[in-house]
Amino acid sequence: MLRTELVDVARLSRALTRTPRLASRLFTEAERRGPDGRPRGTASLAARWAAKRAAVLLLDGDPARLPSCEVLTGEGGQPLLRVPGTSGIRWHVSLSHQSGTAVASVWAEPVTGPSTSYRSPSSTG
Repeated sequence: MLRTELVDVARLSRALTRTPRLASRLFTEAERRGPDGRPRGTASLAARWAAKRAAVLLLDGDPARLPSCEVLTGEGGQPLLRVPGTSGIRWHVSLSHQSGTAVASVWAEPVTGPSTSYRSPSSTG
């Protein structure tokens, strides 16, 4: 399953300025800081927000899941998506931002094997 989400960087910037505590409610400390420890820019945060939204919409659309999703940076600089309670899913994520728009594409790959409890949200029964 694949989902792509777009976020208007300026809109997120206005929301973060209007509500200073919003950043800590939407993003973990690790998400708010880059690998070098410096604060991330709004475009980078917007791409992470797009990834979190995409993951939640792939699962069940429950906005209560958003704060627990986390987009981190791997050792090679690649984005890593962690979504608690989804051990049967391997997450793949791509982030980008340009010209005031942030985009994230998230692919949820079912993990095969005897311990997999993954079930597509679109399946019935």
